[in-house]
Amino acid sequence: MTDEPDDAQATPRTRLFEFPGGVLELQSNSQDSAEDYGGFFLQLNDSTAIDGHDDQRAVMRYTPTALGYLRTDVSGVSQQWDESEIRRLAARYGYDLAEIVLYDPVSGRPPFARLKAQATRLDAEAVFVPSLSHFEDGQAPCSLVQRLDVVTVHPESTYSRRVPPPLPDHVPESRTGRGT
Repeated sequence: MTDEPDDAQATPRTRLFEFPGGVLELQSNSQDSAEDYGGFFLQLNDSTAIDGHDDQRAVMRYTPTALGYLRTDVSGVSQQWDESEIRRLAARYGYDLAEIVLYDPVSGRPPFARLKAQATRLDAEAVFVPSLSHFEDGQAPCSLVQRLDVVTVHPESTYSRRVPPPLPDHVPESRTGRGT
């Protein structure tokens, strides 16, 4: 019996791509797909294959990752339409829509647990929703907006994570430490 690691699991895949100005080296340990490189892809301007080593016309572009989110009880019979509208808007904004997370209140699971886990795992930058009515109280949750840009389809609007949430209207109590 040997203690050698299994070559299929231990060897990362490495691909080198030349582009004007340098070389891009990508490594992947994934056994499922050799193209799983976290949002980077090469776009060819003609029909030349990458494996043909003629990468002079290859252009490196970054496509940010996004998720979709909708509640099945709010969408109802329009669920497929809402999903297609999410896909359409994400593509128009230049995002790679990785997945649409569906929340069914009958399941009893916390509505954002899977969404936040997927956003972390995929390093997502935005979440697209059909409307604010898919969130409790009809408002984009602050805990979500702090992590991701929230983009609504109807009306088309963006709640950016770069904008801090509004401060509460109350003034903090004075802490002078002196007795009155």
